[in-house]
Amino acid sequence: MARHLPPLSALRAFEAAARHLSFTRAADELGMTQAAISYQVRLLEERIGTPLFLRGKRQVELTDAGRRLGLDAGGAFDLLAASFEAVKGGASGVLTISVIPTFATGWLARHLYAFQLDHPEIAVRLHATRDISDFDREPVDLAIRGGLHPGRGLVAHKLLRADFTPMLSLALSARIGRPLDDPADLLAYPLIDPTDPWWNEWFAHAGIRREGFDVDDGHKMGGQDLESIAALAGHGVAILTPFFYREDLAAGRLRQPFDLLCPTERGYWLCYPPGRRNVPKVRVFRDWLLSHFPDPDADLSSGRAIG
Repeated sequence: MARHLPPLSALRAFEAAARHLSFTRAADELGMTQAAISYQVRLLEERIGTPLFLRGKRQVELTDAGRRLGLDAGGAFDLLAASFEAVKGGASGVLTISVIPTFATGWLARHLYAFQLDHPEIAVRLHATRDISDFDREPVDLAIRGGLHPGRGLVAHKLLRADFTPMLSLALSARIGRPLDDPADLLAYPLIDPTDPWWNEWFAHAGIRREGFDVDDGHKMGGQDLESIAALAGHGVAILTPFFYREDLAAGRLRQPFDLLCPTERGYWLCYPPGRRNVPKVRVFRDWLLSHFPDPDADLSSGRAIG
């Protein structure tokens, strides 16, 4: 059966303009003039018989028809790109991963060597950042993010929950000299980033209300990777996810004074655009990583399932 397709040059121009919500940026991406992009989009609108954009003085917006066609066209071009990549080179080349620093330092950097031994044909390039990558504009194949589900538009595999609890060094315990028999005893200790929302969540989970810590004081280290270093140096108590610090706990460099973990819907996620799910290098890394995290709702600090 014959396929009734629009002119692919027009569809390509429209998809880029819809993705950027800008004819100018689409023209830059495709090496065309803005007038040529506009002409191709109008050609497609005439073929369909309905507007795809609402054109304003300074910006354009997609109509309902434009949003639907833009989403489908983007997915189709992603699938074509993935198929081309598979035919061209198989599971090889450079795999660029944007990864949140906590996961990069707490797990990935410790295990990546094993992946590269098994797959020497894939060169992995890590970009440790707290910024959320834009897959349409940055040369990133995969991302490992922390927080809530990344949302629609991305394939997201949950790796583990980010349940958290206080941790500190033995040196700090000795210096303060106050036993930690009850969670309330922590109020006598210096807390790293005390207005971090995780602290109030953990104290509330322990049945304790802290006064005067509802307003962000602006002092933030920005992530567990830095807060754990400060805790190891004896500067205060950090609120951390135990999974990343099992070696420090086992060696006595850190101690977890209470078994109380605060449960959360936050977690760590492997994510990528739907069209990349079958790109060989993406598939190989995804399958390897997920094999290490078979149960994202397990308490990986102790092996117990979290209820």
